Amino acid sequence: MLARWLVRLMDAQGVWSRPLGDLAFRFLHWFFGLMPAVRDLLVGRWLGHPMHAVLTDAPIGILFLVIVFDLFAMPEAAFWALAIGILAMLAAAVAGFADYADTDGKARERATLHSTLMLLALVVYLVSLGLRSGKGPVDAMGGPAPWLSIAGFLILSAGAYVGGDVVYVLGNMVNRHAFRGAGTKWISLEPAEVDVAGAIPEGRLVKAKLGINHLVLIRNGERILALHDTCAHAGGPLNEGRLLEGDVVECPWHASRYRMSDGLVVRGPSVYDQPAYEVRPREGGGWEARRRS
Repeated sequence: MLARWLVRLMDAQGVWSRPLGDLAFRFLHWFFGLMPAVRDLLVGRWLGHPMHAVLTDAPIGILFLVIVFDLFAMPEAAFWALAIGILAMLAAAVAGFADYADTDGKARERATLHSTLMLLALVVYLVSLGLRSGKGPVDAMGGPAPWLSIAGFLILSAGAYVGGDVVYVLGNMVNRHAFRGAGTKWISLEPAEVDVAGAIPEGRLVKAKLGINHLVLIRNGERILALHDTCAHAGGPLNEGRLLEGDVVECPWHASRYRMSDGLVVRGPSVYDQPAYEVRPREGGGWEARRRS
């Protein structure tokens, strides 16, 4: 019952979070689009894991210590923990905005609510830090600063809950192929189109069916390269994307790029490699394929 009530409460915020999110998205998508290398650094392509998820653990843990230090009458330790926690929040926010620049639909709406709560918590923590600074760290226990830190942590926890909903319920920034097996069995490959000679058209993207999976193919001479058609980032159809120089395919949804030869992600926002497949001629004609190990 609590979960359903919380979902209804979050959905009710769509009245303001949807238009605000659309506005913020347009700016952030444009801003990070100017510097794709910086975006890749912030989303965690180099790490193979979303950076925002890594960075959020630090401020939550540090800011909880502020409450502990206040309770044990250690105001100076609480002051420095709060200062470091605020810096950690800012670092996590920058990475979060890089992720936000490539969100859609309900995930964007939830992410807007998440960001708003986190920014509100940041403001409360800054006020608490200012009060502690003005009175001197050793005297901060006597004022409202500790209570503001508690209020900030409650808002922070609410924001973390909404952030978890973005990931675990709506599947934002998760690997779309996490549960896809890597079987060794060769399966008949059925291209969606062939040329007049019965061959896969050369030099362009072609969709194909492999059992229950769909692949995207490119033929270069006698060599056929194949990836899973569903983009690992957000599920975009790669066969509708662009083929770039060097046999790199670009997703039509968020412009993630993958190397067709091995599925390696070469540009974000995806942080995950794409499943790659081996293709060979089949006895009696046609082709067969299997996923690379």
